[in-house]
Amino acid sequence: MAGEYSEYDYVAADTIDVSELEPLDPETRKIMKGEFSTGIKLTLFYYVFILSIPILNWYADGFMFSRMWGGMTYSWFFTSIVAMAMAFIIAYVHTTLYEKRLKNDRHIPTHSSTSSEERRIN
Repeated sequence: MAGEYSEYDYVAADTIDVSELEPLDPETRKIMKGEFSTGIKLTLFYYVFILSIPILNWYADGFMFSRMWGGMTYSWFFTSIVAMAMAFIIAYVHTTLYEKRLKNDRHIPTHSSTSSEERRIN
């Protein structure tokens, strides 16, 4: 299927030896480190929230299992509605921080052999 395309030379998928890869340039390394740091912090925040629900179910069962509306308990409300809203908020925060970091990095001159203008994807 992929061999049908004539715009490029088809290269079969193979394994890559990590030791043969070139090291990352400083700018890419900085971007990846920032992304990883942001991702870990937001992930930990979400996990703390999700893992607090069973703890609240155990220690505050009177509140967590009381009814809100339509028979829905606070436990189900936090697990379904609030957790989904948090996922969207976390995605928004992550995207906003990435765009802010990208905007700030474009104003800093780099000393690498290729400028960010040469590598920009339109």
